[in-house]
Amino acid sequence: MTGNPLVRNVLAYFVHAQARAVGLVFASDSLLFGSWVAHIPHIKQRLQLSEGELGLVLFAMPAGLLTMNPLTGYLIAKLGQARACFWAAICLALAMCIPVNAPNVWVLVLGLYMVGLAGALINVAMNTLATDVEKSTGLAIMSSCHGMWSVGGMVGSAVAGAVIALNVAPEIHLPLMGLLVLLITVGVRPVLARIPVQPTTEQASFVMPNLNLLLMILIGLALAMGEGTAFDWSAVYLRETLGASSQVAALGFGAFSLTMTLGRFMGDALIPRLGAQRFLFLGGLIAAAGLFLAVLVPVPGVALLGFALLGAGCSLGAPILYAAALRVPGIPPAAGLATFATFSFIGFLAGPPVIGFVAEAFGLPWGIAFVGFMMLVSAALSKIVKL
Repeated sequence: MTGNPLVRNVLAYFVHAQARAVGLVFASDSLLFGSWVAHIPHIKQRLQLSEGELGLVLFAMPAGLLTMNPLTGYLIAKLGQARACFWAAICLALAMCIPVNAPNVWVLVLGLYMVGLAGALINVAMNTLATDVEKSTGLAIMSSCHGMWSVGGMVGSAVAGAVIALNVAPEIHLPLMGLLVLLITVGVRPVLARIPVQPTTEQASFVMPNLNLLLMILIGLALAMGEGTAFDWSAVYLRETLGASSQVAALGFGAFSLTMTLGRFMGDALIPRLGAQRFLFLGGLIAAAGLFLAVLVPVPGVALLGFALLGAGCSLGAPILYAAALRVPGIPPAAGLATFATFSFIGFLAGPPVIGFVAEAFGLPWGIAFVGFMMLVSAALSKIVKL
């Protein structure tokens, strides 16, 4: 095998069946989200929603997450990580078909709420499975698994751009993506079931964070807001504010996902050598620069570059912080992970609605600039957090 540590780590990841299977769960999750976000402008226009109304509707996802969070520890302990992943993926694939087919706002809200329920469970279960593989094999895969999540989003965005160009109705596209995820989920289930897990009776889904976990949560919230911005507002910003075509607008999330994917697949080899804290600091600065660039130079091509910089800056935040949340002194690992995952996912889902409210009052560029400011806050906090 090659002596290059970056290539060696990526090859080791892809030749390991269990690591690959967990990565496919990550990718399936993001494939659905990436497919959905490209159609948000279509839903917004079809239901005649303003920026503020869209922002309010999007809060249904974090509402579902908060509803499910107290149950994640119980369900994972009851079902096991592999079965929890399986059923959460099935539910997510089915639930994601509802919003795009919603005939009115109330059905849209219900569908997004159900997506939040399934997303909360699969988020904790798949990250726990990635940790189980690392413990049983000694192979660092957390960053690569999050890289697979980025791959799924990139593929979903690219396919969505293609189907928009071909005038395929979103009401057909999303159910087809859901069917694909169902097939992937059934295919990887036997491999997931063979992953060794540490016997535990711990069912805690939430703990009161100490100061250090709180700092991790704040950094994670900011970085997740950046990811949520790319998911939910990049297409709207490019299409409605900058006047890009629907096909180009769909590439906003693709540019973000491309750089995030590259960063994450390099992360497992680079983080131990250069230091997690350094990556968090530089990542926050790069992400902020990307968002400010997209706002200050309102040209579609430059905005795509800005979203690409956002992806690079956010790429290693989640792998670093998810792993660190398992090691917080005085807090059980599963509870630390679930608590961090919940709050960071809230940032991912609640950030876009906040942008909607800011956009309603001051315009969408100001909403995106606000997230850029949050990236600077995350960079500052990364200098004092203990990882």
